[in-house]
Amino acid sequence: MNASIQHDFQTSKSHIRHIHHCDVLVIGSGAGGLSTAITAAAQGLNVIVAEKATVFGGTTAVSGGWLWIPNTPHAEKAGQAEPIDMPKQYLKQVLAEYYDENKIHTYLTRAPEMVDFFEKSTSVKFNMGTAVPDFFDVAGSRVGWRSIVAAPFDGRELGPNLHLLKPAIPETTVWGMGIASGVDMKHFLNTFRHVSSFIYATKRVLRHFVDLLFRQRSTQIVNGNALVARLLKSALDYRVKLLANHKAIELIKDNNRITGALFNTPQGIVQINAKCGVVLATGGFPHDEARKKQLFKHVAEGTPHYSAAPETNTGDGLNLAEAVGGEVDQQLPSAGAWAPVSLMPRLDGTLGRFPHLVERGKPGLIAVLANGQRFTNEGDSYPAFIKDLFNHSKTGELVRCWLICDHKFIRRYGLGAVKPFPLSIQPWLDNGYLKSDNTLQALAQQCGIEIQQFQKTVENYNHFAKDGQDPQFARGTTPYQKAQGDSEHFPNPCIAPIENAPFYAIEIVPGSLGTFAGLHTTLDGNVLDKHTHLPIQGLYAVGNDMNSIMGGQYPSGGITLGPAMTFGYLAGLDLAKQAHLNQIQHAKG
Repeated sequence: MNASIQHDFQTSKSHIRHIHHCDVLVIGSGAGGLSTAITAAAQGLNVIVAEKATVFGGTTAVSGGWLWIPNTPHAEKAGQAEPIDMPKQYLKQVLAEYYDENKIHTYLTRAPEMVDFFEKSTSVKFNMGTAVPDFFDVAGSRVGWRSIVAAPFDGRELGPNLHLLKPAIPETTVWGMGIASGVDMKHFLNTFRHVSSFIYATKRVLRHFVDLLFRQRSTQIVNGNALVARLLKSALDYRVKLLANHKAIELIKDNNRITGALFNTPQGIVQINAKCGVVLATGGFPHDEARKKQLFKHVAEGTPHYSAAPETNTGDGLNLAEAVGGEVDQQLPSAGAWAPVSLMPRLDGTLGRFPHLVERGKPGLIAVLANGQRFTNEGDSYPAFIKDLFNHSKTGELVRCWLICDHKFIRRYGLGAVKPFPLSIQPWLDNGYLKSDNTLQALAQQCGIEIQQFQKTVENYNHFAKDGQDPQFARGTTPYQKAQGDSEHFPNPCIAPIENAPFYAIEIVPGSLGTFAGLHTTLDGNVLDKHTHLPIQGLYAVGNDMNSIMGGQYPSGGITLGPAMTFGYLAGLDLAKQAHLNQIQHAKG
């Protein structure tokens, strides 16, 4: 046993209140961790999932629930399979020097296999994104058939275990009811424009009120929340033991092998021994202030970072691994999965974090800096938006911008946490989240935006927007931008003038959906020692604790959850393989 680890372990040994035994211990309960647990359990292993929070699901539970996986069984069945060289060409274009052939080939060949396993052997089901474009319009890109999303889930199937599921971010819901992207959202946006949409939305809302009356939460579960719900049901079906309120504090090492971990719990210190291995799946480091200052340039220069990921994701897995020889990548071009975020005052005095992923692409909105100028194509991908914000912010100044729209826009599409008509915008004006005034000049003054330049910016934008044009940033010219716009708005689904008072603004700050920089591992998720570059026996990392196979780039939505589930699946298979080898060795004596 390593001397320092032995000393820490022996010091706390007398305080251990309970000891669990299992084959596989998974620390964390997002898609990566649960996928590993289910795969291992399906191979006959005894699995424990230990979660730091009071509920399960991690970042996945508050995500969109999309996975970027070319050539899924869904695409194959629909006759939409493509040569593997096509997605490889696309990734080579986007990842450039960070393209890793071994990792990408493994992912593209094993991810469809993972999907097939989960759909055939568990409660996990997916719907195909037939018209979801890649972020970049470059060689190898495709419009549709590369993205899948968790199918909506009826929470009643979880029965008394529904309380285990982490809820979605409240402000991204309507009265606690999640709205799925695509058809679901389109119906809600058109509730008072089309009879069919009114009927659809009314049925959903009535069902939700019944849920609130009898279950105190929605059972119409969508997006990433549906993915976690399906994974939780599958884990329970395979008799995976789920332990909440377990914060991992130390890995146990014996004969150069990780054999378990110690946890702080409300009942005291708990020890969990794992015969085959320990899997780190704690969600990366979006709320680890020290590591953010080390890897996020804007944080080091004084701008705070506000991630929409759960606040319990404080880098525990990375810290545990580093203590036994693991290494976190320091070289990625982007260590975080950047996204524009607004800060929402809550009644309890805390600040919620709303990720702006949808409304930026709708017609009639622009983003401006404090100098009153536009700086980006507002309808581009969320990471591109933040990268442009970084590039146009001076060193040392607070990085921020404002989304600007008029009354027609906000009542049609909403803005951030502010919902469209018929829901009231007044509470958001009262708590200061939303700024409003009858003139652009007064609005700029409220926000601290340079007034004269701001007025010129809007005037120039409106001049061309009347004809659906954006000569400054060519908004609405790529498949992704068009998909983010309003297909019923002409001539450009992404462009409309800003001219109907009152006018509105929301401040945007740098945020993320999670982190990319993680532990170096083998293709099976086995953590590598920083000195020998050999696997640390018995230690695995998946999800955002594993270094991003996309090299810190963001080629499409779903490039976090797709690899999380795929490499979680591969880790589970490898753990089962190790267990089988151990049985053979034991039988030989």
